[in-house]
Amino acid sequence: MVTNGLMARKPEGKAGSASTVAAGARASSRPSEVDITKGRTGPVWRQYLRAMGPGLVTGASDDDPSGIATYSQAGARFGFSFLWAALLTLPLMAAVQEICDRTALATGTGLGELAVKRFQRAGRTILAVLLAALIIANGLNIAADLVAVGSGMQLLHAGPTWLWALLAGVLITALLVLGDFARIALAFKVLCAALLAYLVVAVLVTHQWGSVLTHTVIPHIQFNKAYLALLVAVLGTTISPYLFFWQSAHRLEEMREEPEGGTQAQPLKYQPTKRARRKQSTSRLDVFVGMTFSNLVMFAIIVATAQTLHAHGRTNIQSAAQAAEALKPFAGHFASTIFALGFIGSGLLAIPVLAGSGSVGMAGLLGKHWGFSRSVRKAPVFYGLVALGTAGGTALSLLHVNPIKLLVFVAVLNGVIAAPFLFVVMRVSSSKQLMGDYVNGNAAKILGWTTATLMGVAAIALFATGGVSL
Repeated sequence: MVTNGLMARKPEGKAGSASTVAAGARASSRPSEVDITKGRTGPVWRQYLRAMGPGLVTGASDDDPSGIATYSQAGARFGFSFLWAALLTLPLMAAVQEICDRTALATGTGLGELAVKRFQRAGRTILAVLLAALIIANGLNIAADLVAVGSGMQLLHAGPTWLWALLAGVLITALLVLGDFARIALAFKVLCAALLAYLVVAVLVTHQWGSVLTHTVIPHIQFNKAYLALLVAVLGTTISPYLFFWQSAHRLEEMREEPEGGTQAQPLKYQPTKRARRKQSTSRLDVFVGMTFSNLVMFAIIVATAQTLHAHGRTNIQSAAQAAEALKPFAGHFASTIFALGFIGSGLLAIPVLAGSGSVGMAGLLGKHWGFSRSVRKAPVFYGLVALGTAGGTALSLLHVNPIKLLVFVAVLNGVIAAPFLFVVMRVSSSKQLMGDYVNGNAAKILGWTTATLMGVAAIALFATGGVSL
């Protein structure tokens, strides 16, 4: 066998079972509902454009209000000192998400179901506890994100925070339960554009590019509680456990909409060799573009807040209005509007992802159907968990908690539980029995286990220095 690209091995052109091939042939006339352009042929750039979806959405959803708040605090409190983290986490984040994506492509099965096959009863019990913790963390994150959406609307003078948080929660819940996956997927792609504002702002407000470059390539680590707690928060919001499950789930949803497998996701090993290779390469590009976009936004937010808030001694962000100060040197009186649009867009994108990711994992672990492409009748457990997350988050958003503090706390929690989830992902993706020819290669093993170790060490260092001090 020879390695293909970053980490997976090339398929050997297995034909698959007759029933699987026949099912694909019967469904071949059904057009995809997800692709926004038609047809498989045409220029290479158009084929890659069609592939942009799960990876891009996953990367953009990583920069939700939790990420924006955490990165803003990093820039405001420590200036450029966290820029090195954006460079370090890019290959690690890209590798982990590619592994999660490849588990879906190779098996046509979600991470929850794969964990059932990979682990014994004790391991599945531990994973169930971790998933329950993830669902709780996601619920807290949803609450804080809804408050952020409401705060953004308040900055636009559209009404009180609580009203818009409530309306957003109700509308998102209704869309996820009653809407169809094609429209939801398209809405996800459109909302990704909201984050472009931060890239433009960073370029226009930055005037110390030499210092930016130096801090990017040379780590400036401080060994104190505040810095280490924020480092774990940065790592936790960049390499978040919910992204692992969402990347796999969204790819499977996309595969279900393709004509080859009918209503089921057809694994690459059952597809013709040429088509399988093209699917793997375009999907990998989708992941890498999404993760690069995500880390560029992270980089831009840290730079912008360092050049504005930190430079003027405003090191403690407590509200969306204070964070909006980062945009004033560029946007003047329109700073609040631009910041609000970024928060609103990122929050609306992230809330469905947060609600769906933990629900996907738990439903899969319990052996239940899941997915926004399925009806409520066919996936009642999944939709029940989704509604619980969004409704619970909506209720919590009305309790007048400090959203910035809660968002950073959730990021720290994600950083602590990320290592065990990475262990699960690596064990699943390294199984020859499950993955076949798409099992992890050497590069995947090195980057994946390095990421798991880094997250574990960061969490241990946080507790060793006395815990969170934000």
